[in-house]
Amino acid sequence: MKIQHNKTIFASLVCLVTTTQAMSMNGAITTIDPPRGAAFSDPVTMPNISKIPGIVEVNLEAKITPIKVNGVTAKLMTYNGTYPAPTIKVKKGGKLKIHFKNSLPNNGVNAMGDNRDLTNLHTHGLHVSPKGKSDNIMLSFKSGDTFNYEYDLSRQPGGNLNWYHPHPHGNSAEQVWGGMAGALEVADETTVLAGYETHTMVLKDITLKGSAPAPYVMADSMHGKEGNIMMVNGKVNPVLNMKPGQVQRWKIVNASNARFYKLSLASHNLQIIGTDGGLLDKPYAQSAILLSPGERIDIMVKASATKGYYKLLSSPYATDDKSMMASASSSQKVTLLTVNVTGKAVANRIPAKINSKAVRLTIPKGTATRKMVLDMQMMSGMAGMEDMGDTATINGIAYSSTKAYTAHSKLNTYEIWEVINDSGMDHPFHQHVNPAQVISITGGDTAYTKFYTTSPAWKDTVIVPKNGRIKLLVPIKDFTGTTMFHCHILEHEEIGMAGLWDIK
Repeated sequence: MKIQHNKTIFASLVCLVTTTQAMSMNGAITTIDPPRGAAFSDPVTMPNISKIPGIVEVNLEAKITPIKVNGVTAKLMTYNGTYPAPTIKVKKGGKLKIHFKNSLPNNGVNAMGDNRDLTNLHTHGLHVSPKGKSDNIMLSFKSGDTFNYEYDLSRQPGGNLNWYHPHPHGNSAEQVWGGMAGALEVADETTVLAGYETHTMVLKDITLKGSAPAPYVMADSMHGKEGNIMMVNGKVNPVLNMKPGQVQRWKIVNASNARFYKLSLASHNLQIIGTDGGLLDKPYAQSAILLSPGERIDIMVKASATKGYYKLLSSPYATDDKSMMASASSSQKVTLLTVNVTGKAVANRIPAKINSKAVRLTIPKGTATRKMVLDMQMMSGMAGMEDMGDTATINGIAYSSTKAYTAHSKLNTYEIWEVINDSGMDHPFHQHVNPAQVISITGGDTAYTKFYTTSPAWKDTVIVPKNGRIKLLVPIKDFTGTTMFHCHILEHEEIGMAGLWDIK
């Protein structure tokens, strides 16, 4: 049956709520304000073993590693034994070679019934080929396998923040939840941002059960899995020092499975200078920035002239209808990081102009429109609640290894994608290979809509509001092959909210 937002269904679902989910009853807000933690540090940088100019060559191993999480040692799924994974840094026009090894243990099947060791690699946001040894998410590797990935970055724009994570259907949610995610940065093509202190921030949440990530339960498929420990670069409420008047650049990626972050810094504006697909024409001042799973943001922050501590907060954002169980991020106000403004004042300025090449496109005449409808269904067996499971669909089809909604597109054309959300919760829609510009958004957060429908932002992940819709202008450029689009609440992708994109 289709999900009905009424008291009967709501009462039946209460028994499925886990400790990683929160009930937002009567608008109650839970404040999570941990004490100030360790000094902020960026993720480690991946060593480049290549001696050839223009080629970045790295070793990447998926393995279980003991990691300290908020004072507890836990066995997490990692790349190269760090949490988050090392940041890979590349340049436009070069090549990236990744020598990949799967050292995950072969220890049975997961909640989806898939062998837990199967994995692969997705370079989320890179404009590269989806075929062969490049961003080919149709590949899959078992424990002990090795593979040499190669990416041609000649068509990749500079100055954008991407990330990498596993993408095997049936395993991606559990593996990202367990820790397998890292930033992938493409160097700027401009010098206007040179000289500013710059930091990378990977936002990630987790819940531990004993010394391991909390296992999946049936209820996780509805809202996605949200953790009760929220971290920046693997630390709870780290302290980042800034001098009074100093300008810093922060590159932020939401690497969480399902948690939405509505970011604000007390007594400060956040100046957006770049989005998923690269740098903007100028800074855009925002008091708060909404970041759904998979989205990235590039911002500049000018520290207050007044010394003191300022909290980077994630405020509640209602991802669901009020009549449904709320996701944790719908009812939590979380301190993610603390800025300590201290020391001798400096007189930094934020540049007035950033990237002269950033423009909003005009829709070509005769551009065809493709419609995609996102929906979720709750299935219940005759035996009752213990047999209940959820499915999610695009155009009525739940993705599987044997069946999928498939969009057929022609190279070097444009399409308008109208993505309609017929469910009662937000879905971050992600398409591989080709970023798009947002034409319109119906429903949802008004500041998010205004910014993305007026700025020259390139996006590969866009929130489709509950019972709302978006329109994207999608240029289909440079590469043929078969890739995917899907909801980036990873549990929704696993239960079917995904499709294939066949580019000829």
